[in-house]
Amino acid sequence: MCGIVGYVGTDRSLEVLLGGLKRLEYRGYDSAGVAIIDDNGDLHTAKRAGKLSVLTDDLKVNPIGNGSTGIGHTRWATHGGPTDRNAHPHLGDDGRLAVIHNGIIENFAALKDELLAEGFAFTSETDTEVAAVLLGREYRATGSLQDAFRLVVSRLEGAFTLLALHQDEPGVVVGARRNSPLVIGLGEGENFLGSDVAAFVEHTRNAVAIGQDQIVTITPDSVTVTDFDGERVEVEPFEVAWDASASEKGGWSSFMAKEISEEPDAVANTMRARHHDGQVVIPELEALGDDVLAGIDRITIIACGTAAYAGQVGSYAIEQWARVPVQVELSHEFRYRDPVITPKTLVISISQSGETMDTLMAVKFAREAGATVISVCNTQGATIPRESDAVIYTHAGPEVAVASTKAFVAQITALYLFGLHLARVRGTLSVPEQARQLDELAAIPAKLSKVLESHDSIAQLAKWMADTRAVLFLGRHVGFPIAMEGALKLKELAYIHAEGFAAGELKHGPIALIEPGQPVFVVVPSPRGSDEMHKKVVSNIQEIRARGARVIAIAEQGDAAVLPFADEVIPIPLAAPLFEPLLAVIPLQIFAMELSSAKGLDVDQPRNLAKSVTVE
Repeated sequence: MCGIVGYVGTDRSLEVLLGGLKRLEYRGYDSAGVAIIDDNGDLHTAKRAGKLSVLTDDLKVNPIGNGSTGIGHTRWATHGGPTDRNAHPHLGDDGRLAVIHNGIIENFAALKDELLAEGFAFTSETDTEVAAVLLGREYRATGSLQDAFRLVVSRLEGAFTLLALHQDEPGVVVGARRNSPLVIGLGEGENFLGSDVAAFVEHTRNAVAIGQDQIVTITPDSVTVTDFDGERVEVEPFEVAWDASASEKGGWSSFMAKEISEEPDAVANTMRARHHDGQVVIPELEALGDDVLAGIDRITIIACGTAAYAGQVGSYAIEQWARVPVQVELSHEFRYRDPVITPKTLVISISQSGETMDTLMAVKFAREAGATVISVCNTQGATIPRESDAVIYTHAGPEVAVASTKAFVAQITALYLFGLHLARVRGTLSVPEQARQLDELAAIPAKLSKVLESHDSIAQLAKWMADTRAVLFLGRHVGFPIAMEGALKLKELAYIHAEGFAAGELKHGPIALIEPGQPVFVVVPSPRGSDEMHKKVVSNIQEIRARGARVIAIAEQGDAAVLPFADEVIPIPLAAPLFEPLLAVIPLQIFAMELSSAKGLDVDQPRNLAKSVTVE
């Protein structure tokens, strides 16, 4: 949620800010604004509710000039509705200082009462304006933006990233963060700040992640990082693994269409350099030591939304291969139920952005309780990996569409690799069996490419069903979380009622939902994996078909037992049972995307959703 850009350098601040905000649109927002200090040393702001295009059109009519110092923001409304006056930046020190903010300041009401009692006035309903007015007051007292920041952040409670500039200090932008992301971009004669590297990757791939409770000051030629007490902090630069072209559509109709097409590469890249001679070895886990992994007695996977469904798929493989109990928990429920955690508990967090606030808080809780924490993440320099004992990076590349697709299959791949790594460490799979499972995983990218060839026929099916008001999804074993993920995609993209069920639950209540014409997607397991389970799912299909359901089956190529009972069959290549989810999810992603398109909806930026949920 919220996109933040800061810039100091040459006389092109507005260009840099608007370009950065454009690349951060995927995070989700409802208003946008900028503040710059022009060449005469005057501060100018512009902000508008609505899409970034509303702001850029307004700037053409009402230009604010340019300059070498600026900050920009896309806002997701929390305190106060999405209006012009609630949009960022907010001003302090009689309009001489501008502030942008990501997060929630939990004690803003008490601070606002204090400032009102002192005679300060407010023009918005936001918590951010309280920080701006407070910062302006402290600037008057100290005459230094850095010193004012240290005084202000010590009084703020909650999660925040703050950026500010003051017209008396041109060429300086100061930022601070607590439980909210902030990254530095290192340039030549210019420096950048951003809520993630997409804000500045067009200009530099050299970056530094800001740590918890730290303040950064950038000028064109320097970067200084301190803690909240003012003590200097040493930082470690890293190189962004992708460039700006990777976050562009490249001729595709949507970012989601492009990202679905990239799923074979996402799996292959996540596997790369993590296996040798038929065994999986994940270099990032070597620092933990094999003795730590060998000594764990249970695993808890924590995640939200799509990542949680990836965790559920992965849990089947990890438990089967490594013979250790695995449970999957929603991050936002985990720490509130007083879970039993011991030093032998391994917690695996999953977050595409590495900034999901619910998951971050759960990670901190788990570490404080003594657990070892490994994160699965797609974003370099993110907060959750830095708060973990080790990280397995997926290499899906930037995912711009709000609804996750290629990150999902990359997360499952990372969990499968971890399961094989853990099985090797614990000695629970023979060497030939490890090699066999690895060969199955290595074959997935080519099979994914084969599934993608069905895109046009699935798109046609979606067009025929454009007026559908509700869709049900059924699956068993690893097909169950895929059914839930298919339902989630349809909710996110097409705004219609969709539910995923374990197929065995049908007779326990959900079958009451079946009526003539009700579309039901069924993820059919391979008979080669479990003939009994396959027969049970075919029986489920017969049950709902007898009550008038329209059945769309996702089944392996050549599964003749399904054909007499399904209205439509979407074939997927043959794969071992544990690997079928990677193939079965693709048709469901395509269907949701194409149904959304058929309804004329925004596939990449669904209503009310943000790519990275950075508030609880």
